[in-house]
Amino acid sequence: MGFTIGRLVLLSLALLIFFGVAERVLDRMHMSDKSALLVIAAIVLGSFVNLTLYQSDLLTVRFNVGGALVPLAVALYVWMKAGTTKEKVRSLLGAVLTAAAIWLLGVFVVDEYALPIDIIYLYPIIAGLIGYLFGRSRKGAFVAAVLGVLLFDASHGLYLIWNQMPGMVHFGGGGMYDSVILAGILAVCLAELIGESRERLQGGPSSENRDASVLKNLQTAGMKGGKHHG
Repeated sequence: MGFTIGRLVLLSLALLIFFGVAERVLDRMHMSDKSALLVIAAIVLGSFVNLTLYQSDLLTVRFNVGGALVPLAVALYVWMKAGTTKEKVRSLLGAVLTAAAIWLLGVFVVDEYALPIDIIYLYPIIAGLIGYLFGRSRKGAFVAAVLGVLLFDASHGLYLIWNQMPGMVHFGGGGMYDSVILAGILAVCLAELIGESRERLQGGPSSENRDASVLKNLQTAGMKGGKHHG
């Protein structure tokens, strides 16, 4: 089931980008259509590559290129492009809270089979919601969600080390279908849907946490759209 959902999500995203539907969102993420499609291609191809960073008798640490390293690189790029220091700090705070929420879910859910949805899918849902609530912007939401899931994976490794328990930490172990990717996409979708509604109600894009050049492009696009429809 995870394989199917991950494949559908990435395929749908690629089609939206290819047909220009996601141009508005990509503009706010400081990405072009071409770069976004290259990222998706890197996720798909990289999902077949696992790198072992550390291995001992007790602990093995691995990174999946497509499921962890590519999303991490994109998150860091987007974080650097954040409009204000406040937005950067808020997205990092959101990442920490996301990791904490996922950890608490694992602690208090005794019987995961009793849940109405697979717990694997609850991780990106929680990460997406918290990522939006604390990241607020599209960029902040994406950063909070992606880094939050990766921080949770890291906390699992620390737990194993602290308790001297044998185990493996596999960042992005699900490859292109991992919670890291699904969380980032869901967070951006929430930010776009809710943000779009807010902007329509207030009559235009807000300047809060917004780079001046991006805001100018959005306003220009809006005026052109208005003339065209008028």
